[in-house]
Amino acid sequence: MKLITAIIKPFKLEDVREALTALGIQGLTASEVKGFGRQKGQTEIYRGAEYAVSFLPKVKIEVAVADELEDQVVEAIQKAAHTGRIGDGKIFVLDLSRAVRIRTGETDGNAL
Repeated sequence: MKLITAIIKPFKLEDVREALTALGIQGLTASEVKGFGRQKGQTEIYRGAEYAVSFLPKVKIEVAVADELEDQVVEAIQKAAHTGRIGDGKIFVLDLSRAVRIRTGETDGNAL
């Protein structure tokens, strides 16, 4: 099993959800996060004063999948989240050693 984590632009969340649903992914977790990378933040104006915003709003998506779906899920996220502009985000793939569905006690692949 794999845990795939993606950091994307907030307005791309629905596109990514639709792409994953088309693959048969039945659940994911999305969290609002802030961060910076090469994008380096931006300058904004509030009440006439200019100030720098170092941490930009992003969405963090986490989805656990069977090993055989890893490449398809990564590709789907990459295509759906792509804008071609700086700050599109990153995808991380981690090995997942165990999963348990709390309600039923199902484990690993059955819990996904």
